[in-house]
Amino acid sequence: MPDHVTDPDAAAAWLLARVEGPLRIGAPLALGKPHRLLNALYARIERDPSRPLQLYTALSLDPPHTGGNDLQARFLRPFVERHFGADCPRLAYAQAVARDALPAHVQVEEFYMQSGALLGSSQAQRAYTSLNYTQAADAVAQRAPHAIVQKVAACEGSAWLSLSCNNDITQDTLDAIAARGLPRPLLIAEIDPELPWLGGTATVDAAFFDLVLTPPGPYPKLFGLPRQPVSDADYAIGLYASALVRDGGTLQIGIGALADALSHALVLRHTDNVRYRQILRALDPTLEDHALVREIGGLEPFATGLFGCSEMLNEGFRKLVQSGVIRRKVHDDLGLMQRLANGSAYTADHARLAEEGQYLHGAFYLGSPAFYDWLRHLPEDERRAIGMRRISEINQIYGGDETLQRLQRRQARFFNSCMMATALGAAVSDALEDGRVVSGVGGQHDFVAMAHALPDARSILMFRALREGAGNPRSNIRWNYGHTTIPRHLRDLFIDEYGIADLRGMTDEDCVIAMAGITDAAFQAPLLEQAKAAKKLERGFSAPAHWQRNRADVLAAALAPFRRDGSLPDYPLGSDFTPVEQDLLRALTWLKASTGSVGGKLRTVFAALLQRAGDNDAMYLQRMELERPAGFSEWLDARLLRLALARTARA
Repeated sequence: MPDHVTDPDAAAAWLLARVEGPLRIGAPLALGKPHRLLNALYARIERDPSRPLQLYTALSLDPPHTGGNDLQARFLRPFVERHFGADCPRLAYAQAVARDALPAHVQVEEFYMQSGALLGSSQAQRAYTSLNYTQAADAVAQRAPHAIVQKVAACEGSAWLSLSCNNDITQDTLDAIAARGLPRPLLIAEIDPELPWLGGTATVDAAFFDLVLTPPGPYPKLFGLPRQPVSDADYAIGLYASALVRDGGTLQIGIGALADALSHALVLRHTDNVRYRQILRALDPTLEDHALVREIGGLEPFATGLFGCSEMLNEGFRKLVQSGVIRRKVHDDLGLMQRLANGSAYTADHARLAEEGQYLHGAFYLGSPAFYDWLRHLPEDERRAIGMRRISEINQIYGGDETLQRLQRRQARFFNSCMMATALGAAVSDALEDGRVVSGVGGQHDFVAMAHALPDARSILMFRALREGAGNPRSNIRWNYGHTTIPRHLRDLFIDEYGIADLRGMTDEDCVIAMAGITDAAFQAPLLEQAKAAKKLERGFSAPAHWQRNRADVLAAALAPFRRDGSLPDYPLGSDFTPVEQDLLRALTWLKASTGSVGGKLRTVFAALLQRAGDNDAMYLQRMELERPAGFSEWLDARLLRLALARTARA
């Protein structure tokens, strides 16, 4: 049986007593990190150069910092304290990395980062390891860790523990270590009563661990991702994407507003199909007759339902399960799945599938407090239908039971987001052209490659057509870019708010035309000229007249009725912001976009000086602690906020 302690510092001492000299530790990404243990260990090592530490991990979650007195800080301070909790255990090493303040004898090596959070950290950028998610386990094994530490869930009266939120690479790493002939590392569990229990393959006997830490209460909230508002562009992307999903198929989605929009569109398709089709016709009158929709997708409600198979389970999957979109069950019995596929299944097979089958597989989960609450209170039969699996079982079909996984993942649609795409079909998702890493490759390449390996699967990369930079919009469809995440020879489907580009198996010229057809109208001409100069497009090619409808104002007008009547709400999966905060967030977003350039800032300030007070301004100014401005700076911030509220007010 494992040793037991209740003090994180005692757990750190236990580990240090068993490992001499340098210490190499592996820890899961995201929620699975044992914050209290890692902080206790870092506190002991930070000022002790005789104990060098190397930590191998990914996605070290840290709430937003709320220092300063600008409008963003004023908005964030009360929200961060309420949402994350005043006692949220920030990771000490993560804060040091962000400041480039890790001591020389400590290195934190990550293969995935909080998006955009560490662009300015030299220590983070230098210690980043570029890996596909499926390669992470072997990469950790290669470092020969002395210990693996992990947060787990416990069930009262049970001798078992649940890896719960992170069944992704722990067991794969142990297998990779054994395959290399290296000694098994010490395994330390930190029990968190806030962590939802998930059974099945996510459970291990307590004896799996060498030490179990049960810290005393009170227990801080789990890190919750704030649900973000969904824009017109996001909704258009989600609606196009939803039409490419085949009933009875398999679904993988990422995280963020684009995934939220797709989830909402799929729910609309299933629960209010008349309204769903009305919105699609307003968005694109030709979509119902689109050959690609007929060939690989559909617009009808889901008679069979979908099987969810995604590296990360998140908010969207909650809504898809609750609405009945995700309900197609699979089984790990190869013979049963083969009989289902060829139509020879027995009545007993169907009964067994209904009783034992699972409709959702994931490797880790991360979401809002409402998502965690849903997991905690699932009825037992629904809890059994969710299988937390190894990343090697989720992100690839090779190396395991390939025949079974092919049967389970029929008509798979792998939806992921990217930042930019090139006209020839390469995708930019994780880094800038100067080499700095925004986030990481994660599982994107895994899913793109798997889409090409499965005969009826497709990879769909979603992105917004435009980005704001210093007040000037730039196209996210480039002729070329100095960094590539997905090479163009793996090109498949791309979606932005202006439509769908099917590039699989296409010539370079056809790719250029398809991508130009979903480019914002203001950027089509230079893109076509670059293609012609590179001899990838016939000199006489002219853009069709309907391409000029690729404009934000046209899109906004098409979706406006459905935004007003609530069919396309700002927060389709629920909001963590109060109604007042939702209005403020919309106003602050407008203000940031309007002051991105010097000229824009001057125009906005001038307009703010002329702005008359609104009827409801008082409650917004009070929330921002600007009801009684102290000094010119606060007075101007209050005027700017009034202007932004007026410009973004809903009718």
